[in-house]
Amino acid sequence: MSPAADAATRTARRSTRFVAWVRAWRAGLVPFDELADEIAADEEHLVADAPGTWTDVPLPQGLPIFAKLHPDEIRLVLPVPGDPRGLPGPGDLTGAALLAGEAVMTPSFGVVPEVRRHTSGSGVEFSTVLWRVHEAPEHRQVFQMGAAEAEAQLTTALGEATARLTRLDVAQWKPELAGALQALRRPESAETLPPGFDPRSRRLFARASVLDQVLALAETSAPGGAVNGYEAQQRDEALRPLTAACRQALVAACNSPLRP
Repeated sequence: MSPAADAATRTARRSTRFVAWVRAWRAGLVPFDELADEIAADEEHLVADAPGTWTDVPLPQGLPIFAKLHPDEIRLVLPVPGDPRGLPGPGDLTGAALLAGEAVMTPSFGVVPEVRRHTSGSGVEFSTVLWRVHEAPEHRQVFQMGAAEAEAQLTTALGEATARLTRLDVAQWKPELAGALQALRRPESAETLPPGFDPRSRRLFARASVLDQVLALAETSAPGGAVNGYEAQQRDEALRPLTAACRQALVAACNSPLRP
């Protein structure tokens, strides 16, 4: 895999880690003291509009809003325009979640990440993640695909997409994408789930986390205008089912039942 592709496959969606670790905490499998560090990694994370607060608060001060929830009431949602599954009806929460492409949902509220990028006086770029809380009274969770079905769907979609991209000779105009897709046959990912998730969910999460970043790479334009409008359309059509399968895989892995 090229350096560009490798760099693009290192960061998972922030809501996946948030949901997985908060659910593990609520299941009694990880201590609260470790929670914020596991979610934030090396970024600054804040919580906005949490009940009982009047300003943005550090992540550890915002997480107690989940303290009375059962792990199965905390769900990952990865919506896109045309597929808002897991979200309530029209409103601020749904609009923010669709814009971010991710959210954390519970029966009474949702939390959506907003990424704010900054540049220090010395030119160093860094990000602050603001988790904004939105009310969602009496929100009903929807049926979701299980990990086994999601894994099978992802495998099928990956094979079909790879075959189509090979026929399109994608390696000629975006070699890093072709190389990245081939590398997914035996993915190596540092992304993992906390204690309590079964081996299938862990395997599915690792694979889908890498693929999610490869697909983000695929959305960028080829250098030098190497891709014309028709080629870009063919690429998008080849990747659309794979993108949907990847989102379903991440949701199924992070929302899967926990075991002591």
